[in-house]
Amino acid sequence: MGSPSAYLDALIKEFSRLPGIGPKSAARLAFHILKQPLSEVERLSKSILALKENITFCKICGGISDAGICSICSDGNRDKSTVCVVEDARDILTIEKCGGYRGQYHVLKGVISPLDGIGPEELNISSFLRRCSDGQIREAIIAVNPTIEGDATTLYLAKELKPLGVRVMRIAHGLPVGSNIEFADAATIVKSLEGRVEI
Repeated sequence: MGSPSAYLDALIKEFSRLPGIGPKSAARLAFHILKQPLSEVERLSKSILALKENITFCKICGGISDAGICSICSDGNRDKSTVCVVEDARDILTIEKCGGYRGQYHVLKGVISPLDGIGPEELNISSFLRRCSDGQIREAIIAVNPTIEGDATTLYLAKELKPLGVRVMRIAHGLPVGSNIEFADAATIVKSLEGRVEI
């Protein structure tokens, strides 16, 4: 038996496409939207459109930004000699929430995965090596997820960075192996950053 509204069905279908949202959650969200005043729904839809139309990637670190250079890279109070290397831009948000890190970032946009056809050339690695070659960066903290692909990426970066005189560290394995940084709590992330080890 179908829904009494094709519009409701269409919205449920769109919500179901979001990660972690099944059909029941999608229906709950659709009914929540239906109950909201039009002004609230318009505000939500404008926020989504503004995000897609205005967000860009930082020319320095590859993280998300409202301008050509993100607020972290342009912050003169941050330690420019230390760079935390992450897989994805959302990992920056997770680490920033804990408040225990004051250096800069670099987003790889993935990890090396030969089985998926992803090599160093497909990632944002060459721009990071260029950043490191000017001598300003003295320490790279590799904060990728503790997976086989993450380990391969870490070893590759260590091999490329050591000849440049960059100290290569890896966050401690306070994060469970096989987990994702975005799901870790702030205390675990802070301990992982504090307990980083040289590769």
